[in-house]
Amino acid sequence: MDDSVPCEVLRVDRSPTRTGLARSTFYRGGLSMWAWVAQRVSGMVIYVFLLVHVADNLMLRVSPAAYDEVIGTYKTLVMGIGEIGLVAAILGHGFNGIRIVLLDFWAKGIDKSRWMLWTVIVLWVLVMVPFVIRHLSHYL
Repeated sequence: MDDSVPCEVLRVDRSPTRTGLARSTFYRGGLSMWAWVAQRVSGMVIYVFLLVHVADNLMLRVSPAAYDEVIGTYKTLVMGIGEIGLVAAILGHGFNGIRIVLLDFWAKGIDKSRWMLWTVIVLWVLVMVPFVIRHLSHYL
C-alpha cells in the first residue's frame, strides 16, 4: 500500500509529547479541545433557549395574562445577564462553526487551526464587550 496520501486532512502530528506518547487525535487537550467542548455546550444552550422560546410563544394562545406575567419577569437584571449568556453562546457557536467548516473543507485548515481559533476568540471578545456594555446600560 502506498503511504503517500494526497489529502492534507489526514496529516496528524505524531511527534512525541512530554510523556513520550504520540499525539493521535486533533482534540486531545489544549485550547482546541475546549473549543470542541464549548461548541457542544453552546449548541445545547441554544437548543434549550429555543424550546423555552416556543413554549413562551404558545402561552400567548393559552393565556395572554400569563404570557404578560412571564414577559414581565424577563425584564429583570438576572434575565438580562442570562440574555448576555445566550448571545455569548450564539456568537461563539457561530464563529467557531465557521472555523470548523474551514478546518473541514480548506486544505490549509489544519495548519492554520491555532491561528483561526485565536481569531475566533478575538472576534468574539470584540463583539461581546460592546454588546455587554450596551445591554447592561438598560438595567443600570
